[in-house]
Amino acid sequence: MLPGKRRFLASCVILLIWPACSWSAEGRKNAEVLRRWDLHELSKTPQVQWLDDRSPIQSLLIAGESLNGKPTNVFAYFSTPARLKRKTEAESDLPGIVLLHGGGGTAFSHWVQMWVDRGYAAIALDLGGKRPKAPEFDPKTGRIHRHYDFQREDRVRLENGGPLDDHDNKILNVDGDLGNDWQFHAVSAAIRAHSFLRSLPEVDPEKTAVTGISWGGYLTCMTASVDQRFKAAVPVYGCGFLYDGESVQRASIERNNAQQLSQWVTYNDPSSLLPYCKVPILFVNGTNDKHYPLRSYSRSYSLVPGEKAIRIEVGMQHSHQAGWKPPEIQRFIDHKLLGKPGLCEIIETAINNRIFSARLAGEVTAKSATLQFTRDSGALVSRRWLTVPAAVAGDIVSARVPDGATIWCLAIVDELGGMISTDVVFSESAFKKR
Repeated sequence: MLPGKRRFLASCVILLIWPACSWSAEGRKNAEVLRRWDLHELSKTPQVQWLDDRSPIQSLLIAGESLNGKPTNVFAYFSTPARLKRKTEAESDLPGIVLLHGGGGTAFSHWVQMWVDRGYAAIALDLGGKRPKAPEFDPKTGRIHRHYDFQREDRVRLENGGPLDDHDNKILNVDGDLGNDWQFHAVSAAIRAHSFLRSLPEVDPEKTAVTGISWGGYLTCMTASVDQRFKAAVPVYGCGFLYDGESVQRASIERNNAQQLSQWVTYNDPSSLLPYCKVPILFVNGTNDKHYPLRSYSRSYSLVPGEKAIRIEVGMQHSHQAGWKPPEIQRFIDHKLLGKPGLCEIIETAINNRIFSARLAGEVTAKSATLQFTRDSGALVSRRWLTVPAAVAGDIVSARVPDGATIWCLAIVDELGGMISTDVVFSESAFKKR
């Protein structure tokens, strides 16, 4: 959705809009927060150590940030179409993508293979200072025959690994030294991986993207706000406002004292950085996610001043496999990097006499649509969502908001099968005090 184009008519008396100014108390410090990362240094080609440069999916270490004054390394899997096929032919003009895992994850070799199959140079990082067990490849095809991506017991700690990606290092890490924070190391690693991709002769440095799942989506929000060289970003699940909402992380965040909490929010919550995001970004989430709840997700989305879109799916599951499944992720990235057909573009929404409508633009047209809604109150994770058909008439999609609806959005399917949604709307009763 283009910035500044959302419009709610005067008759819209029941809508509760979360203004971007809600972050203002800490947001004024954002210029300082951005300077936390030395982009001049991070944009240089990083030092790398190849651990395996012969397999279809190769392994390497990228130089990381200092931890307690000592250098660190970050493990990564990397490949390109020719490497995956074990061909020696020269490659050129490849798009590149950085892949950021979520909690319990690592550098996923299968995820790299998935994006390489799509024609990308892909790099996946381990953001917890570890190295997974290498996959096994079919000797005939070069394809992954067996991978150990999800077997945590097979991961080993790097000799010079950065901060572990455990609960304490993500949330209870406010010790006064911002250079030791897991978030600082993880975002820096993502930017260095980006610089590595851009340095390769076979990669077009102007065709790069970043995507991440769960905590990786959280990091994607931060990384895309800091490193504006990316041409597209897709955070799946991850968002900001974890300290002020229904996220399961909130209780742990509040274990910090008042000073630590203020510092964590300022430096480690994506809400402090998203107001600076100028990279085209697609937010992907479900209606009932307990880690990144819908209210926090919508508030995070509202902060982005640049080009943005959102995809909210009823009942979307929370996992790495579910997170990399939506085809709209590739559609969005392919459009921004390669000029392929994108998703429907929503340029404004309105409500009049309980008819909620969206106006579309762009070359891709809507084929069908539904209104997704819930009448429930209480915890977001427990609300039951329903759908009713919406009408498509040219560039206008509309539906009557059912009586008693507390939250709703339009879900629009285009002629190529891709789904996009409007941002969710909360009625005044959606979060009334009980």
